[in-house]
Amino acid sequence: MKKISIIPVFFLLFLVTITGCKKYLDINKNPNAADQPPIAGLLANTTNLTAYNVYNLSDYTSYYVQYLASPSVSSTSDTYQQADPSGTWGGFYNVLTDLHDMRNLAYEKGLNAYAGVADILTALNLNMASNVWGNIPYSEAFIGVSNLTPKFDDQKALYDTCLALLDRGISIMQDTTLKGQLDAPSDFIHAGVNSSWVKTAYAIKARMLNQVSKLTQYNADAVLSAVGKAYTSNGDDAQVTQFLVRNPWAQAAINNKNLVLDAWLSSYFVNAANGATYGVFDPRLPQITDTTLYHDYRGTPNGAGYQGTRNTDHAQSYLDVGKWYSSTNSPLQIITNAERLFIKAEAAFRNNDLSTAYTAYIAGITASMNKLAVPADSVAKYLGNPAVSVGASNLTLKLIMKEKYIACFLMPVTWDDMRRFDYSYKDFSLPVNATLPTFIRRMDYPSSEISRNGSNVPDVSRTDHLWWDMP
Repeated sequence: MKKISIIPVFFLLFLVTITGCKKYLDINKNPNAADQPPIAGLLANTTNLTAYNVYNLSDYTSYYVQYLASPSVSSTSDTYQQADPSGTWGGFYNVLTDLHDMRNLAYEKGLNAYAGVADILTALNLNMASNVWGNIPYSEAFIGVSNLTPKFDDQKALYDTCLALLDRGISIMQDTTLKGQLDAPSDFIHAGVNSSWVKTAYAIKARMLNQVSKLTQYNADAVLSAVGKAYTSNGDDAQVTQFLVRNPWAQAAINNKNLVLDAWLSSYFVNAANGATYGVFDPRLPQITDTTLYHDYRGTPNGAGYQGTRNTDHAQSYLDVGKWYSSTNSPLQIITNAERLFIKAEAAFRNNDLSTAYTAYIAGITASMNKLAVPADSVAKYLGNPAVSVGASNLTLKLIMKEKYIACFLMPVTWDDMRRFDYSYKDFSLPVNATLPTFIRRMDYPSSEISRNGSNVPDVSRTDHLWWDMP
């Protein structure tokens, strides 16, 4: 697993002014920097780097859910070994700090649309971070040098905070008297369109309400209500498509081409898509990778490393240059219409509305395939296969989640799903040489936080369940 650091172009443009932000992680003030960064610069920074937070987190979780596998035997990423996610942690807190500053500046200047976006993106980033670490700093994290050892807020309280932030952000962005329209070129997600931000807020809310499916507080009607106010097409998706050089997954593909092994596909994912596990070939697979030198698709077993020759002549499958996820301007997806449809399918299924669930299940597959530009005849062939076209009365939750697993390729939300379902996906098993006796449930706290704020860092294990993932 490699971390590719690519600095977005807007960051270079706003570097001098943005360094004035009171970063939770940066305690030394630059005397030459402006005290107040331009609010458009904060919008550019937070919208773009939120997508990079999704990517950086996925560069861990994609190994946990076996989208990816390392070609090295018993690699740290594959086998649940202790890892140091300081860079990923820092990415979240840099964005959260800029969102805190953007909100304050928005209210000071009467530019409330920026405050609405700050609330929505804070909820998204905070929820993602809490879903991998549990308790994390928030309420005391952005008050500057007066408190360099902030407390860790309770993860359930953080969940409630995120829902409240989404509701407030929605209210702000729906206000017809709203002042201070967003600067469109600085909004890398929705180009300054307020109604698009409302849809994304509802999509995030639906994801979060669905996240608590293991608890008695789960409310399928509430999930469906949020789904109904979210996206209506793939054109609504929250994603970033502008990069200084290229999409970071494209860099992984280039690494493979240059014999630097990166982003190899897991046997589990390949088998789920090539017909080995479910008896039907998924036409999204050729949009992700090329056939191997054996004229087929074959993955790498997690923990076992490469099988046969260690090379990049396609003895095994990996991300390839020019494919849908790994082209120069491929989108870094944040939350999508396809995911929304599978959330709808799951919630309707839990609500015993099998007709609605089945319609959403088929629509989710179709949306995912259309997004990846799968040819229409291949989409029709897949949807007509008896293993897929089971009818409403034969629909199962496992089938919904199988399709969501493929549709949400390389997205961290799949690790939330895996834990909600106790990893009970067909043929899913512990990686070879796993260092834990059971599936991983949370990530390690970073060394940077332990060294700086160790007295407040919780003492937890990678097998400890989060509050919404209780057995």
